[in-house]
Amino acid sequence: MFVELIATIFAGIACAGIAMLLNIVTGRRLPKWVMPVAAGAGMIGMTISNEYTWFDRTAERLPEGVEIAMTVDEQGWMRPWTQVWPYTKRFVAVDTGTARKHPDLPDQRLADIYFFGRWSPVNQAPMLFDCGLARSALLIDGAEFAADGTVANADWQATPAGDPILQLVCET
Repeated sequence: MFVELIATIFAGIACAGIAMLLNIVTGRRLPKWVMPVAAGAGMIGMTISNEYTWFDRTAERLPEGVEIAMTVDEQGWMRPWTQVWPYTKRFVAVDTGTARKHPDLPDQRLADIYFFGRWSPVNQAPMLFDCGLARSALLIDGAEFAADGTVANADWQATPAGDPILQLVCET
């Protein structure tokens, strides 16, 4: 976030500098308000650029084996351009490289799920998936595994048909 703030400030300075050079080239004929307007436009442009490129920059830095399962696009009335071109504000990634399954329970998979948000820290949670019954259970608090590989106190939740996270985990 700090780096983006510095980049935004420098974009404003650069655009004000370009306006100043244009003013010098034109013999100081431009109105006085051109420089601050150029600085503001540069800062707004840099902020919009950071919003739209965050997902691509973050996704390309994911380690091998971590695949994006779902994205959430954002639209807002305070950013009217997002009504036409929404941007990705959050996404869910699955660590398919370390997904595990029990030999006695071939339909169940255990995988780490990562939740990414534009202005929030990355959250990780282990999740158990039952591919045969289309359900999942977060294993954050107090999950106990029995000797046969079943989870004794898992809070199973039915997943909707076509759930992208369940599909990605069950393909591995």
